[in-house]
Amino acid sequence: MEGRFCPDWSTFEEEIKVLRQTYKKATAPLVFRGQASSEWKLETTLERSEPSAIKMLFSSYHQLICGRIAPEVKTFAGIEIPKYEPNWSLKTFSDRELFLTPDRFPDIQLYRYMAYLRHLGFPSPLLDWSRSPYVAAFFAFREPSEEVEKRSIYVYCDNPTGARGGALGEPFIHRIGSYVHTHHRHFRQRCDYTLSGMWDTVHEQWRFDSHEYVFAQRRPKQDYYWKFDLPSTLRKEVLGILSDYNLNAFSLFGSEESLLESMWVREYMLREPLPG
Repeated sequence: MEGRFCPDWSTFEEEIKVLRQTYKKATAPLVFRGQASSEWKLETTLERSEPSAIKMLFSSYHQLICGRIAPEVKTFAGIEIPKYEPNWSLKTFSDRELFLTPDRFPDIQLYRYMAYLRHLGFPSPLLDWSRSPYVAAFFAFREPSEEVEKRSIYVYCDNPTGARGGALGEPFIHRIGSYVHTHHRHFRQRCDYTLSGMWDTVHEQWRFDSHEYVFAQRRPKQDYYWKFDLPSTLRKEVLGILSDYNLNAFSLFGSEESLLESMWVREYMLREPLPG
């Protein structure tokens, strides 16, 4: 997708103001996602870690996280993990129920655990968004790169008209929502998540699918999204603006590593150069 080019930060902020005013009556607020290159696709960490996993069955991923890795995760992290049921299946849900009823899938225990894994780096089918465009901007500009010409910030509105539809058997995007008790990074980053999947008629189970595919269909009443491209040369300016609001790696991650990263940006990159 070709993004709208914003030559400066103020242009981007004006674009966001217009979108928020236009879609203020949507059933759910706009969410935002920052990516460090305008050339990157909208892919989950599961897709990026193993491209073939884009078609993984939901039940296979459930077995992986609630069965195979669960003992080690519980031992070292000390968190509660949903019990693995070998015959567990999502085929009891109709195609529409899965994607249009957020309070039914995933159930709250599984959702909590999936969000936890996503924030701690385990490959996830959840595509993470933020309710803050400024958090998204941080992730777009966080990493230095002389090779990247433009960074991107995406905006998503899942249901602008109050009605959803689509052909049976086609991939859907399911927005799960932000209200879940999970890792503190979820709240620091004001997270929301989407999941893309479809019914596999061969296995008679649900499987993951591509967000990019769904967006490419351009359905007229749902899954609106926009892409804004900003020059990489704005990196120092944008990080400086976000720093004034205390938006930095430490405030968004809360780890010792992120504290040191934030100190480097604050004390070296955003200040006058040290002599010598």
